[in-house]
Amino acid sequence: MKSYSFSNGDKMPAIGLGTWKSAPGEVYNAVTWAIEVGYRHIDCAAIYQNEKEVGNALKDAFDKGLVKREEIFVTSKLWNNSHRQDKVENGLDQTLSDLQLDYLDLYLIHWPISLQEEVMFPEKGDDFLTYDEVPLADTWKGMEAVKKRGKAKHIGVSNFNQKKLREILSNASELPEMNQIELHPYLPQLKLVDFCKSNGIGVTAYSPLGSSDRPKARRRDDDPVLLEDETIKGLAEKHQCSPAQVLIAYAVHRDLVVIPKSANKDRIKQNLDAASVKLSPEDMESIHQIEHRFRFIDGTFFTEVPGSPYKATDLWE
Repeated sequence: MKSYSFSNGDKMPAIGLGTWKSAPGEVYNAVTWAIEVGYRHIDCAAIYQNEKEVGNALKDAFDKGLVKREEIFVTSKLWNNSHRQDKVENGLDQTLSDLQLDYLDLYLIHWPISLQEEVMFPEKGDDFLTYDEVPLADTWKGMEAVKKRGKAKHIGVSNFNQKKLREILSNASELPEMNQIELHPYLPQLKLVDFCKSNGIGVTAYSPLGSSDRPKARRRDDDPVLLEDETIKGLAEKHQCSPAQVLIAYAVHRDLVVIPKSANKDRIKQNLDAASVKLSPEDMESIHQIEHRFRFIDGTFFTEVPGSPYKATDLWE
């Protein structure tokens, strides 16, 4: 399995299991099946509200001898209501408790958006905290502190554009090691990936299959379906694989980490098997020739809340 190497030599498997939208009752099986077929990278987040069940699956896998803790790479993310410097560790401690782990391999700031401590999702302007109230640099200091304490081996961010990354880079004593972003042929993120790579920041692609199962409130009837794109379907036919496998291989061939989500036993295995799909330079060029552009997770659940202090430019280039 291809992997991403951190500066200290630690390795992160290039294909991981995403757990966003995996419901309680199914995520236990998804994680268990994934480990059984060879996944060694699980991507989690506090806001997914399923970390306790992921933790049960991990513990049982360890107890049964399916995998050792040091053989599996676990990522989680700090939610927006724990951005104050003195609250970052509390957020991580809750995740560690839920996952039944002593440390994370990677911990990310989930969004460059801050919320009041009691708020999970904002409904009005007063639910937010501004950059003046909670500077990103302060949140990052909290992240650096948990790394120093050994609770997270690596730290990074998610949904950060170049401007926000520069804010962190200009103040940091520990540089962000990863940026997890939506990335697929309809949103190739060429400039942002180049910026990250030139600054020693790895990139993880989320929603690589187009997030067709995203919540109904996050989609419209005329949204494109990435898995039905003619170019992708043509390449799947050529390589005798599924369109999903082409999309996963696309990210792997760009030397990115990719975290497709599935709770279906057969598709979980197929997604991992995408590592063996060999796309030629001509295949990659045909994908890059796709002109359609679309962001499936657009952040409007933060930026279009009445009274929100945040704008789309705080998230995207």
